[in-house]
Amino acid sequence: MAILEVNNLKKVYTTRFGGNQVQALSDVTFSVEKGEYVAIMGESGSGKTTLLNILAALDKATAGQVLLNGKNLSAIRERELSAFRRQNLGFVFQDFNLLDTFNLQDNIFLPLVLAGKGYHEMRTRLMSIAGKLGINEILGKYPYEVSGGQKQRAAVARALITNPQIILADEPTGALDSKAAESLLAMFQSINQEGQTILMVTHSIKAASCARRVLFIKDGKVFHQIYKGSSSDEEMYQKISDTLTVITTGGGKHE
Repeated sequence: MAILEVNNLKKVYTTRFGGNQVQALSDVTFSVEKGEYVAIMGESGSGKTTLLNILAALDKATAGQVLLNGKNLSAIRERELSAFRRQNLGFVFQDFNLLDTFNLQDNIFLPLVLAGKGYHEMRTRLMSIAGKLGINEILGKYPYEVSGGQKQRAAVARALITNPQIILADEPTGALDSKAAESLLAMFQSINQEGQTILMVTHSIKAASCARRVLFIKDGKVFHQIYKGSSSDEEMYQKISDTLTVITTGGGKHE
């Protein structure tokens, strides 16, 4: 069953001066099944960040539609959008987006506090997640007291604590060293195996090779996709690398 449906999505920006139009997305159509782990790749300027912003209800499409569990995002009223994001979407960003004035526990609690949840429920949810992510010992520390990898684990915990329909990750390994990145990717695979749907935008072939499917965006459209199937991470890495070579050299679709 498709949890996310993207139909004929188009996004055109009009520049402030001169009225020039820039087409970021021209005709994007794809769906994501419940429990899938999908990576989106493409060159800089291909439209993948614009796409993620529209899926996150942070931007509106010029045309087309995005359905999350059958609900059209463009039909949600402006004043209801924040609550909709909290209830349905979990976010993991490259730069963590943690508040330095809150310790890690309070950063993780924040979406539940905004949703009006009680402390006992928040603590119960946190303990289950913190154990899996290995952050029990650092919950009282502040973001500036821990490593990048630990910050990103806290950010993942904050994304998971609302039991989101889907996690949207934007370059989640971009600010991490190789060891922390590997740890995060293993964690993503683990939570996906438990049934969590993940959609990740990344430049990293290593990160994308951990996903079950990779969509390639070129010139504002879905250019190609690869399913992992029974391939190993290493075999997937090679398939992605070959496809990116085709994209950057201007070839046709790579099979």
